[in-house]
Amino acid sequence: MGVSVDSQSQKGSWGSLKFLTRRKQVDSPRRNTKPLLAKELTVPHLIAVGVGSTIGAGVYVLVGAVAREHAGPALAISFLIAGLAAALSAFCYAELASRCPSAGSAYHYSYICLGEGVAWLIGWALILEYTIGSAAVARGITPNLAALFGGADNLPIFLARQRIPGVDIVMDPCAAILVLLVTGLLCLGIKESTVVQGIVTTVNVCALLFVVAAGGYVGFKSGWVGYELPMGFFPFGVDGMLAGSATVFFAYIGFDAVASTAEEVKNPQRDLPLGIAGALFLCCGIYMMVSIVVVGLVPYYAIDPDTPISSAFAEQGMQWAAYIINAGAFTALCSALLGGILPQPRILMSMARDGLLPPFFSDISKQTQVPVKGTIATGVVAAILAFSMEVSQLAGMVSVGTLLAFTVVAMSVLILRYIPPDEVPLPPSLQDSIASVLKRYSLSSAETIVEYEDANVDSSEDRKPLIVKKDVSIDFSKHLAVGNYLNEGNRRRVVGWIIAFIHLGAFVLAYAASDLTLLSSVRFALCGVGGALLLCGLVFLTYIDQDDARHDFGHSGGFICPFVPLLPIACILINSYLLVNLGYGTWLRVSLWLATGLLVYVFYGRTHSSLKDAIYVPAKQVDEIYQTYRSCHA
Repeated sequence: MGVSVDSQSQKGSWGSLKFLTRRKQVDSPRRNTKPLLAKELTVPHLIAVGVGSTIGAGVYVLVGAVAREHAGPALAISFLIAGLAAALSAFCYAELASRCPSAGSAYHYSYICLGEGVAWLIGWALILEYTIGSAAVARGITPNLAALFGGADNLPIFLARQRIPGVDIVMDPCAAILVLLVTGLLCLGIKESTVVQGIVTTVNVCALLFVVAAGGYVGFKSGWVGYELPMGFFPFGVDGMLAGSATVFFAYIGFDAVASTAEEVKNPQRDLPLGIAGALFLCCGIYMMVSIVVVGLVPYYAIDPDTPISSAFAEQGMQWAAYIINAGAFTALCSALLGGILPQPRILMSMARDGLLPPFFSDISKQTQVPVKGTIATGVVAAILAFSMEVSQLAGMVSVGTLLAFTVVAMSVLILRYIPPDEVPLPPSLQDSIASVLKRYSLSSAETIVEYEDANVDSSEDRKPLIVKKDVSIDFSKHLAVGNYLNEGNRRRVVGWIIAFIHLGAFVLAYAASDLTLLSSVRFALCGVGGALLLCGLVFLTYIDQDDARHDFGHSGGFICPFVPLLPIACILINSYLLVNLGYGTWLRVSLWLATGLLVYVFYGRTHSSLKDAIYVPAKQVDEIYQTYRSCHA
């Protein structure tokens, strides 16, 4: 193995576009000369971030709409299936977060495993997700706050929404004020902000537990009328229940915010997987209990789609419960706002560290050890959007960034297991040490070849006996191991193409299953092609051995994703199906945003990347190169 230099004149040329595939190294102590974030978080903090980011006010509305239109009394099963689907992505996140515990979440993982081009795409999409998501959440707080005050007319004038005459713009000062308050809180420090988020999330969870406890008491007292229906438990059939699962899946989006705080966790190898799993398990349990109670109190067809929980209690003569439910919805939105703004400055910081964005975003405050400048910039932009724009129509764009991130994370797990990066980028300052080590390796390899040829000069086939008693039984398991027939170079190339075909198969299958406008013969043909690619890829990766280098990749001792390759492939298929079903309008708006990002990357990120002049060397030689460098400069 040799050395390669990634410079503008060589790999960065427009003819080859190799700069899109340059990959960075997992952060290690010897190269962490940059200021680091404060390591303050433990498992309870991570669970508070995950639950607070996941359980928004949507659960207070979602249960009614999905029960009426899709699932009926089987709503709890829809939440369970969606939770299991989200757990597939959570497993992938848990392994990568513990192996690569640095800020940036999916952007960071994709930069290490897939390359700069995909990493930029994911980072730019996540910026859109968190900006619009935060503004949309903030706009939703004002109606819930008005409900606590007894109506919008009772809000103070400086908090009430105002319509500009002659222009179809509704200003929302309350939303902007709350965004700025949350931004100020996040600037105080990660521990302070997560403690506040834990308190607010606890209030929300207590409100939902009240719904479960009080609703359960009323249900047992009244006989659970919602389950005594002639249509049975599946009025819309199993298809309706699965359609409900696809809808409520987005209620689990948010646990990925835990991974964005990886650099601030005291023991990331242990705490990050526990935080992700604990948040997802708690959210799934609460969703299921609330749906069981609400659907049991009122027949699904009689549930109010706008205020399902409040109306269910009003049917039982408990109008006063609406105050507790409104308080829970208000705190849920506040917690979701905290969880929505928290990850973005860390993604901006990670991209700025890599040179893809201006260094302004990578500055870390010495007092609070958080990216204050990036946090303020994020808060100001979100506050402007929340104040002046109705962003609910853009809410679908939020899902694109998350689902793309989920897909790339699953793909990164496959790459890490089967073809982990075998070359490491080093700065040009180590060029002399690199040349010295590589020279020693080349001389050693030449001597080894000469000795091997001398030792085999006298060996020939005629020295073997004519008849040999030998066991001729065939070990089929050995012959089925496809990796035995490939050398290392061909193996990495073949496996890389197989992983690419798996993604192509998932997209084709998801598109064919979703587009009802296609001719039935075309749909079946495309489903067959997509399914064949997926199945062949799964079988191939199952029989080929995983790369031994995976054990030394990143930080060891953390969580290991089970059931590879089946679990990541299932994750890719589910996320592809959800992405295809987001609609053409959403994809058109997202494409405009991504095209803007492409221009930013071409004219700034590509030329300012920290890997622009990096020297790539075999990973096995990195330690020796650093030792040589230290000995020369001692």
